[in-house]
Amino acid sequence: MTNPFLNTAIEAAHKGGDLLMKYRDRVDSIPVERKARGDYASEIDRACEALIRTELKRRYPDHAVVGEEDGKSGDSEHVWLVDPIDGTSNYLRGIPHYAISIAQVVKGRVEHGVVYDPARDELFAASRGQGATLNNRRIRVSGRNALSGAVLGAAFPFRSRRLMPAYMGMFEALFEEAEDVRRAGAASLDLAYVACGRLDGYWELALKPWDIAAGALLVQEAGGVVMDIAGGDRWLQSGHVLAAPFKLITPLRKAIEPHLTESLIARTRGADSSDAPA
Repeated sequence: MTNPFLNTAIEAAHKGGDLLMKYRDRVDSIPVERKARGDYASEIDRACEALIRTELKRRYPDHAVVGEEDGKSGDSEHVWLVDPIDGTSNYLRGIPHYAISIAQVVKGRVEHGVVYDPARDELFAASRGQGATLNNRRIRVSGRNALSGAVLGAAFPFRSRRLMPAYMGMFEALFEEAEDVRRAGAASLDLAYVACGRLDGYWELALKPWDIAAGALLVQEAGGVVMDIAGGDRWLQSGHVLAAPFKLITPLRKAIEPHLTESLIARTRGADSSDAPA
């Protein structure tokens, strides 16, 4: 892939990854802020985001950047969504499962995305209409067409614990039908793993745009389907997302449908934006 926007994201992700690897054996000395229960930000999160912002702004000074740690800067139809460490808790505990996620959104549509796992040196990249790659090799979603035998990815909605009753209903329904469920702690990597067939599907509630934008594009460009829990396309706005191969997305949605609450559906359809991702 030679798109200049994508190449910029790749270079920024690599620089951020170098920083994470530099400090991974010294995490005990890194100052950490507890933003909320189960939600942390370290000085490395902020330093990594600042480095990525600098790289993006150096190439495209007129573009806007929205980061998990420092919010939005700039005003443009071209918006970069940055998660400097997706899986901060894993990183701080020495669990080698975290990633840098960078996506470019143009007029509300994700056009380019990168998910970089520096611990494994795996770089997932995609541009709309150009396919998806892992370390420059083409990837495809799995050929799974039924929940039986499927291994799914998921994560508990730790930022919105009021959703746990609905989520647990979904979990039980899917766990009953699927082969197994994985909860690894990094949404961007879960989606990247769906894109390359390591996972057969993924569902989650109450995520932020920077958590899922790049990974969702990877799934789409690898031949999969991404939708919101109501079966529409408001996954980026609502944060409620399903991702799977074409033949698996319908049984995945049917399994969770009986457990959707009115408030979940309302938020997904935009009727309730009070808790929508920024």
